[in-house]
Amino acid sequence: MLQRLVGLVLHTVKYSDTSMIVEVYTESLGRSAFIVSVSHSKQSRAKAVLFQPLTLVEFEADIRQTKSLYRIRNATCLVPFASIPYHPYKSAMALFLAEFLYRAVREAGENKPLFAYLKHSVLWLDACEAHFSNFHLVFLMRLSRFLGLYPNLEGYEAGYYFDLLNACFLPSRPQTHSFFLVPEDASRILSLMRMSYRTMPLFVMNRDERNRCLKIVLDYYRLHLPDFPPLRSVDVLQDLFGAL
Repeated sequence: MLQRLVGLVLHTVKYSDTSMIVEVYTESLGRSAFIVSVSHSKQSRAKAVLFQPLTLVEFEADIRQTKSLYRIRNATCLVPFASIPYHPYKSAMALFLAEFLYRAVREAGENKPLFAYLKHSVLWLDACEAHFSNFHLVFLMRLSRFLGLYPNLEGYEAGYYFDLLNACFLPSRPQTHSFFLVPEDASRILSLMRMSYRTMPLFVMNRDERNRCLKIVLDYYRLHLPDFPPLRSVDVLQDLFGAL
């Protein structure tokens, strides 16, 4: 049965000389895998560009309950990007966030609030003209709410530790495990959770501080998401943003 779908591209991989598999987070189906026919024609090369990381696409697909891989037809770009593909920092950030979502968001099924958040965030990054170097940190921390991993920020006081395993602040280090942040890093969690896309330029960080925050966030997700692997795009992102 043909359905009209809207989605966000997460990952592509070559399937054969004439096709590729595309992982898309869709508004109505959640995460799903699709097969796309490709060739060496100009039209097919344009189609391959259409499925770049975080691209918003609209397409028809033959959805059948007996299959787990659906064939895409008549794909078009939902909202053409103005800057992400052409800006080295934004494109590196998009590559990182797409890889993160590919590893972290695994569930199928409709989740319109999550899709709305992803769509809004990507369009915000594309439209932002400056001071977006903390965008990925804000994105990841606010994503935790949709994945059921939002930290408990109640009861924080200066000098408290942060229990990474139980996602809460404590007056002393946990005694039953070693997954915690010392007070200096625990205060970073509070700052990250207070950021929004609008206010993040007010939180000035140098390269080392930003990289430390990213490591903390990734360690937190890695503890709570099973089989969460190291991300290949992290090094590129950290090297590029050292210049900002």
